[in-house]
Amino acid sequence: MAGRLQETTVGSVCKAFDGPHATPTKRSHGPVFLGITSLNKGRIDLAGSEHLSEEDFAKWTRRVTPRTGDVVFSYETKLGEAAIIPEGLRCCLGRRMALMRPDPAKADSRFLLYYYLGPEFQDVIRERTIHGSTVDRIALIEFPKFPLRLPPLREQKAIAHILGTLDDKIELNRRINATLEEMARALFKSWFVDFDPVRAKSEGRPTGLPQEIDALFPDSLQDSEVGAVPAGWVVRNLDEIAIYLNGLALQKYPSGDGPTLPVIKIAQLRKGATDGADQCNGDLPSEYIIKDGDVLFSWSGSLEVELWCGGPGALNQHLFKVSSDQYPQWFYYLWTLQHLPDFRQIAAGKATTMGHIQRGHLSAAQVLVPPRRLVDAMTETVAPMVNLIITNRVESRTLATLRDTLLPKLLSGELRVNDVGRAVGADF
Repeated sequence: MAGRLQETTVGSVCKAFDGPHATPTKRSHGPVFLGITSLNKGRIDLAGSEHLSEEDFAKWTRRVTPRTGDVVFSYETKLGEAAIIPEGLRCCLGRRMALMRPDPAKADSRFLLYYYLGPEFQDVIRERTIHGSTVDRIALIEFPKFPLRLPPLREQKAIAHILGTLDDKIELNRRINATLEEMARALFKSWFVDFDPVRAKSEGRPTGLPQEIDALFPDSLQDSEVGAVPAGWVVRNLDEIAIYLNGLALQKYPSGDGPTLPVIKIAQLRKGATDGADQCNGDLPSEYIIKDGDVLFSWSGSLEVELWCGGPGALNQHLFKVSSDQYPQWFYYLWTLQHLPDFRQIAAGKATTMGHIQRGHLSAAQVLVPPRRLVDAMTETVAPMVNLIITNRVESRTLATLRDTLLPKLLSGELRVNDVGRAVGADF
């Protein structure tokens, strides 16, 4: 197959377009305004996307209206990111965004996306990056000349189908996890913030819970320093229910000839992966070594609380590893999440550009602890949700690694399309 790769250019198989070099007035609804935040690991992520009016949409699509199968990418700041326009998405290109529209007789859209994200084309982007004083960019006027090496169209489609089978499973896991996270947070809020079961029992209404769990909730509220709380529950400080271990200044542990670990900083926490991370000496105290399923909390900069599923790493300063030998993981994870908006507000009020919280804020944040029997009963309901989220994320990481490994091997002919297709369950 390697001998049949066609040496070509972007402009020979695609038309390239960019959007207006301005920004319209944003709206809460309407057509989607695709910005660089809309690109997330090879897919369109509308969670952080903004909208614009119909009038502005007509202006912003005079040059091009993105359509199903177009490959959108960023040509400034977030270089190397791309995604494919899904069916039914009505959108326009924002600033720093462009798209490729492949000739269907020459290039398959989904293959082109994988090729763009693959190591070969990423090297092309790095070689042609213009490093500015404020942002890095690629010159769109030169983009059509960027080189490609494409197999015949039929093989493009077969490769895209194989990789797409893996991506479809990753996307399914993501959607399942989004539902599980929503359920766990909603259940936590109902029980620990709104006290719905307690209020229902106090008013003589059914709780809707299994009888054995219903019986563990009290039927009245009592006064406390934080207001009315369920009878028999106690108020504790956040740092009383969990240990918040601050990371090390890992630049003091340089990598040497022995085993190393990737350094987990705020940037790695945000993307949930260690690719491109600094390396440090792997001979660290065990408590500073991160593993899948650990709860991490960045207390400086962009405050985030995450279930880490990016593989082994070393805990860097500005991150807490949260653990407890008294309470289950879901309990301290969801309580930390519950206080995150307050922590972010505290950090936003700091005079420095990199806002943060201090240990005193952990002590000031208060939580409610029900009797142990109720915690144990809740664990049977909530812990499986959190555990499945972790399992799905780890599986998705493995599938993504497999996908990224397969592309260059399929392109080179080192692996046969039919053999790999059967192995991953892709039907041809």
